[in-house]
Amino acid sequence: MQALRLLRSFNFLYFALLSMFITFLPVYLDEQGLKPAQIGFIIGTGGFVTIITQPLWGIISDRTKTIRKILLLLLVLSSIIGYALYSSSHFILLILFAMLMYFFLMPIDPLTESLNFSVSEASNVSYGSIRTYGALGYAVTSLLTGYVMSYFGANSLALLFAAIGAISFAVSWLMPDVPVTGKPVTLSSLKQFIGNKETLMFLVLIFVCSVPARMNDTFLGIYIRELGGSPELVGQAFFLAAGSEILVFALSFWWLRKGKEMLLISTSAAFFFIRFFISAWITDPHMLAYLQILQLLTFPVFYSAAIQYLYRIVPVEWRATGQTVLALLFFGVSGILASYLGGSIYGLFGAKTLYLTIAGMSFAGMLFGLVLYRVYEKKGKAEAV
Repeated sequence: MQALRLLRSFNFLYFALLSMFITFLPVYLDEQGLKPAQIGFIIGTGGFVTIITQPLWGIISDRTKTIRKILLLLLVLSSIIGYALYSSSHFILLILFAMLMYFFLMPIDPLTESLNFSVSEASNVSYGSIRTYGALGYAVTSLLTGYVMSYFGANSLALLFAAIGAISFAVSWLMPDVPVTGKPVTLSSLKQFIGNKETLMFLVLIFVCSVPARMNDTFLGIYIRELGGSPELVGQAFFLAAGSEILVFALSFWWLRKGKEMLLISTSAAFFFIRFFISAWITDPHMLAYLQILQLLTFPVFYSAAIQYLYRIVPVEWRATGQTVLALLFFGVSGILASYLGGSIYGLFGAKTLYLTIAGMSFAGMLFGLVLYRVYEKKGKAEAV
């Protein structure tokens, strides 16, 4: 039980760091005078770094047979670089430190999710009961960061990030290690993993649904600022979004059913469409912030169903590979397209066109998901019996 409490605390703290980076990096860059296209370039390039660094640190973790020591190293480096990033204003330094953050902070996500699933199975508790604390950390810190940025200035994020990083390190130090038994990601293992048609179609669906979600994550704060909202309101918007996830993750044992994952992904895509379509027509920044409450019907449903579906269709020995590929799709590949394409659309045509575009992509994801559900429905029903 002590290990479970420490892991929940770590989820809270790591996702707190992630909220400061994913949510407020675009806002911080906007405060430094960068244009949407420049912001998209930095975040999109970070996606390329993520594609390389997540498998790299996964391989290092596999070969050293430890997760905790890798987490300790990544947390120390992330805390130092995060302090430097939020203390900088020069364009070149912002690019350099942002890339280093993508290199050291983002690989913690798949390692943490592997810990979550391993410990939840060993402790006979639901994955959602652990992941809920990550959503709570993301929500609370989004709200706190908005207030800190409003009252103490953008550079005050440096001290806040370093402080949370130091506490995360202390908690990780106390956590017991979990032996790594999964095979490292190699080109041959990746080819075998995606060679299955059902797996490949599932990954295409995840990509189609992830791109609009990542575009919103990147440009929502900038959109709120453009409409006249403050950094404080940006924090409130992401607090509502992440806070709404808490109950959904906590009750995942009740609503998440085997054989229904594809239908749930399609349903979440439908609500993504509704959310983004409405966003395109909003002119009041406060209304845009309040609309983020629809997150409870989108990301937590999408992500929980995606992970369960992945773990159901792949052999046990390929789960580690699958978890890494899923993280790469959501944070890496989709992030690249979302940032480059989203930054260009935003810069050339404005936020309204951007949100109508991602609404259309979400609608396409919904249709594709329903087609796949019909195709694989019988198989899912048979396995659920």
